[in-house]
Amino acid sequence: MEQTIYDAIVIGGGPAGLTAALYLARANNRVLVIEKETFGGQITITSDVVNYPGILKTSGKELTESMRQQAQDFGADFVLAEVQKIEDDGDFKQVKTTRGTFKCFGIVIATGAHPRKAGFIGEEEFKGHGIAYCATCDGSFFEGKEIFVVGGGYAAAEESVFLTRYAKHVTILIREDDFSCASSIASLAKNHEKITVYTNVEVLEVSGHTYLESLKYHNKKTNEVIEYHANENDTFGVFVFAGYQPNTSLVKDIVELNESGYIVTDQNQKTNKEGIYGAGDVCIKELRQVVTAVSDGAKAATSLEKYVEKMHQKTGIIPKIPQVKKEEQVTVNNDSLLDEHMLSQLQAVFSRMENPIILKLLLNESTLSNELKGYMEALALQTDKIKIAIEKTNQEIPSVNICLEDGTWSGLTFHGVPGGHEFTSFILGIYNVAGPGQKIEQTYLERIDKINKEINIKIIVSLSCTMCPELVTSAQRIASLNKQITTEVYDIQHFKQLKDQYQIMSVPCMVINDQKVVFGKKNIEQILEIIENV
Repeated sequence: MEQTIYDAIVIGGGPAGLTAALYLARANNRVLVIEKETFGGQITITSDVVNYPGILKTSGKELTESMRQQAQDFGADFVLAEVQKIEDDGDFKQVKTTRGTFKCFGIVIATGAHPRKAGFIGEEEFKGHGIAYCATCDGSFFEGKEIFVVGGGYAAAEESVFLTRYAKHVTILIREDDFSCASSIASLAKNHEKITVYTNVEVLEVSGHTYLESLKYHNKKTNEVIEYHANENDTFGVFVFAGYQPNTSLVKDIVELNESGYIVTDQNQKTNKEGIYGAGDVCIKELRQVVTAVSDGAKAATSLEKYVEKMHQKTGIIPKIPQVKKEEQVTVNNDSLLDEHMLSQLQAVFSRMENPIILKLLLNESTLSNELKGYMEALALQTDKIKIAIEKTNQEIPSVNICLEDGTWSGLTFHGVPGGHEFTSFILGIYNVAGPGQKIEQTYLERIDKINKEINIKIIVSLSCTMCPELVTSAQRIASLNKQITTEVYDIQHFKQLKDQYQIMSVPCMVINDQKVVFGKKNIEQILEIIENV
């Protein structure tokens, strides 16, 4: 029984959650970190972190990967899954996810927050066609164009400077008298030659036909309404950085929240529910920075340690931490295309694969084909359950089809090279085809089985997009379970024709049967709702 129980489960793999896992694991607790999207959280899209004590300069991705590695080295387990429900069974808590149900004594909620919409007319209508929320993901769509940034916080200031890499000019529209972030960050935007800042203004409306054509905003001091119109046959971008909403829907009926939806905790990060703690941006706090998230994670963990010890004494159950045998550890070839972290992921997935698969590569004479071939051959070296088949093609961009052992196409294809944030989703696609695949609710299985029409799903992604993998993984899982459904993933860097055809100005973009176009990350249930109504 002890082997199936965790001392603590951390929900959320950002700085707060990773720090909590590190502290708990170092205290010899059995810990599981469950992350829905990308380990590292939102800070992974920040290229320059210069205000973390002791680190002169690093990227958000590098910083949080070090945190994850530290926690793993002390014995923490990690799983990519969506938590669907938390149940309290007295001494134990059940965490139900898309990858199964896990049992534990205590929980740390570190689910962070997501971008808030500004609420102006046309915002929802033009999402993906000019309205965007991620500079890293979507900035390149506006090369040489005017960009407006809505917001006056840290993200607005920092991302505006980032957007100058692409934009002809950036105009920041702030509702208040000034930026609300540190003056050192604000000054970078204020003093940038390609940025203009307007304060005391509020966006009223955006409009257009296919793309954005006009923007209307109101100066609250002069009461003037200003209109911006794009040049004929041109467009512009509006990036919204209007703050964040806490991701607390999971616990809204379990722990106390304030009027804005943030978790109420005491000074030790305890909630009003015994054994449940909060950490990071999901909690009430004045300063939302990596350093405060790390502090919250450490406090939550040390407080939870005491609770776990009491539960050990009460139940007599002390979960055992599995010991990894030396011969099971991954040996890294320094000349390999796959680093240690990738290899550890692969080992965990490939060891559970039930059936062999074939990766059918459609290659031409391009450098990109050589890159794809190198990565796929490196994967095949890690397991005898993957074989490589190569076909010459006249298509401009190479692709890889995931096929069954007999060579039959599974319905899953990646066009380009599945690197960046799509590496993991590609591996999960292989796992889902080979079986047993990611666990999925019975109700979803029944709905997938009932689909008796041909459905082609095209997903257009950017390899730097942190919001794309969830949509890719969910759509691939559906396709792996129904022969009439196919999911093809396209790296937009190499498919300008798709960008033009479907008028894409944001990723991820999902196209159903070349007709219905939707934007933004989606889970299995949301995709099924769309498919069922096509």
